[in-house]
Amino acid sequence: MFEALQAFLTVFAQPQLLLLVGLGTLAGVYVGAIPGLSVTMAVSILISFTFSWDVYPAISLMIGIYMGGVYGGSRTAILLNIPGAPSAIATALDGYPMAKRGEAGVAIGVTTVMSFFGGLLGIGVLALAAPLVSDFALKFQPRDYMLLAVLGILLVGSLSGGSLLKGIFAGAFGIALGAVGMDPLTFTERFTFDLQIMRGGVNFIAVMIGMFGVSEALNQLHHVNTAAVKQKIGRIVPSWSAVRRHLPLSLQTSSIGVIIGALPGTGGDIAALMAYDHAKRVTKDPEVPFGEGAMEGLVAPETANNAAVGGAFIPMMTLGIPGDAVTAIMIGALFIHGLNPGPMLMIDQPDMFWFIVGALVTANFFMLLFGLTGIRIFTKIVEMPRAVLIPLILLLSIVGAFAVNNSITDVYWMLGFGVLGYFMRFYGYPLGPVILGVILSRLLDDNWRRAIISEREDLGRFFHGVFTSPVSCVLFIAVILIFVSQTPLWTKIKSRLRSAK
Repeated sequence: MFEALQAFLTVFAQPQLLLLVGLGTLAGVYVGAIPGLSVTMAVSILISFTFSWDVYPAISLMIGIYMGGVYGGSRTAILLNIPGAPSAIATALDGYPMAKRGEAGVAIGVTTVMSFFGGLLGIGVLALAAPLVSDFALKFQPRDYMLLAVLGILLVGSLSGGSLLKGIFAGAFGIALGAVGMDPLTFTERFTFDLQIMRGGVNFIAVMIGMFGVSEALNQLHHVNTAAVKQKIGRIVPSWSAVRRHLPLSLQTSSIGVIIGALPGTGGDIAALMAYDHAKRVTKDPEVPFGEGAMEGLVAPETANNAAVGGAFIPMMTLGIPGDAVTAIMIGALFIHGLNPGPMLMIDQPDMFWFIVGALVTANFFMLLFGLTGIRIFTKIVEMPRAVLIPLILLLSIVGAFAVNNSITDVYWMLGFGVLGYFMRFYGYPLGPVILGVILSRLLDDNWRRAIISEREDLGRFFHGVFTSPVSCVLFIAVILIFVSQTPLWTKIKSRLRSAK
């Protein structure tokens, strides 16, 4: 217990780490707020600059950017009706009407305080639930990890793209990318086409930077001449009575955020939309109708998407499965630093878990501080021309991809995947499953082999084990349900059930 407390207080005890968390949070607020920049892109670029650092400073900076970025997307959603992040889409529905009424300052103040509340609740659940989940995860068999990897890719594919087929295709493409190179078990070549450049595999950092960084820059070329909107900012800090009035709703939506965030492959955008829908159903008589500036329409999504941050770390720390795209990148960062996220990390190095909890708490307090200050400066930065932003994104992407291995080949990979990511966006293919596929490819491959070898290469014995093990059976049913729920068959089943009633 003393060691856990000591690890938790590490950030507070070392000024360098405290400074890095603060700088990361400040940068994250502005990265998340500026349209064209995303938290995922920022963290993916950052990982290439910090891979030579010690693990504590690197993780401190990433956590700060993550926490600040999730909150930062609400600023442009309120001021410009342009969500800085997908998780701020629901915030714009009522935040922008408030800004048009001259209540932008009040809206920003409420979102800041409620984001802080949701973040604390999510972190609290992480601290209490993760050790219990870790003990349960030790009972997992190789086939269970394989099913978890499939479930994670299916979830993000079905929820982020709207089309199961496109999501499965993107996830399978990512798995194939992760398998490129020399087979670690048999040392035979896979998908190399007898090319020397392919034998070392595809650098997943180059894939991430290209997919999220370069594709975002190319996408912003369509809006390069869009004029910035001016905004006047008034009162920022909300009254205590206003905060207290919405605490019951924020507690409900924070719980939704934690649960959705803990599902592998989901994230704050899904949590925010579900929380907004919940608020519309439970709020009987709002002072202002939803969609026209209802305060509940700000409270619900902002508490949910920040609570989802703590939830996303639960599967990451306990199972080695990313909760969202950012934690997928953080798993890569931990791998680079010689750590293996999962149940054994919780046992062998529990200090890392409690350090991450402490860094999240610190970042949450910095988010509150920076969220209630610097609004007027922010309005100047958000009006920066896209003609300046786009070259800056490309420059950072190129430097970031090159810095990993000092290889121009990684830059070529990054640019190629950037162009591919742009066309995938254009045709409605989700990018999240590609990244998760690359990250989870090794987990899927290794555990499939272990599972089939343990069953003496007998598929009958393998499926017998799936249906006789409670954990495997639940995961298998979840995979089937996620798959079936996105097909026309599910629509027919629901219609027949309704007609039967």
